[in-house]
Amino acid sequence: MHPQKITNGIYRVGGPDLTDVRDGFAYLLDLGEPALIDCGSGIGFQRMVGNIKRLGFDPETIKTVILTHCHVDHSGGAHLFRSHFGSQLIMHELDAAIVGRADRRLTAAFCFNVDLKPLRVDTRLYGDEGRLVIGRQELHWLHTPGHTPGSISVYMDINGSRTLFAQDIAAPLLKEFDCDPDAWMESVQSLSSLEADMLCDGHSGVYTPKSAVMKYLEYCVASQYQQGYIEL
Repeated sequence: MHPQKITNGIYRVGGPDLTDVRDGFAYLLDLGEPALIDCGSGIGFQRMVGNIKRLGFDPETIKTVILTHCHVDHSGGAHLFRSHFGSQLIMHELDAAIVGRADRRLTAAFCFNVDLKPLRVDTRLYGDEGRLVIGRQELHWLHTPGHTPGSISVYMDINGSRTLFAQDIAAPLLKEFDCDPDAWMESVQSLSSLEADMLCDGHSGVYTPKSAVMKYLEYCVASQYQQGYIEL
């Protein structure tokens, strides 16, 4: 499989079909300089680097990796991007504490059989929302807890269109990982209010236009309810 172009300036370079079965989706953004949203487990690191090169980008120029949450299928490769390319790692402070102590349970490392070591996060995000400027583009982040304490979602507005990276919003709210159903429900409501034109998920793909995004978020709520994780 080859890296996938989502739209102008957005590419999928990681995932079980592209790099390794233990990798969540990783998205490369061309913002005047390349940046990554999530980076897989680390097992498929070389394949991900190859995909980045195949798209015509120099991995050495990736100076920003935004980590949406602490689960190892999304953050396990972060130390490799730092050590190989000097990438700076960005994560919410609540999940940064979890990877900082190499918590095998809350990172789900035990599920993926990944050798986990403490990870230092360069930029910790505090509070409920903020913005990041990368290259010539402004990105906004929202604290969207529930799946993990420090989950974030990222969105950007380009040419009148809003793209949202919500990653694991559909994942089951398992007690084994201290998921918080009430916080998750509030997070989904916050994401719905953004009225995004495109949603890039961490496992299931891309949803567009706006009506499809809303239907997907409604499906996420219905699925959690049917599995008994939330009450409506």
